Amino acid sequence: MKVVGILLIILGVIGIAIGLMMFGDIGVACIVGALAALLSGFGFLSVNNKLNSSES
Repeated sequence: MKVVGILLIILGVIGIAIGLMMFGDIGVACIVGALAALLSGFGFLSVNNKLNSSES
C-alpha cells in the first residue's frame, strides 16, 4: 500500500503541473483529477501507517 500511495502522490504532483500549463476547462479537469490522486495517495499512506502501528 505504501508503494501505491507514493505513486499516487507523484502522479498528483505531475498532473497539477501539467494542468497548470493547459487552457480552459481541460486544465481545470486535469487539476481536479490530480487533486483526487493526491488525496488518495495521502489516504493510502495514512491507512498504511495505522495498520502498521496497530500490528505492533
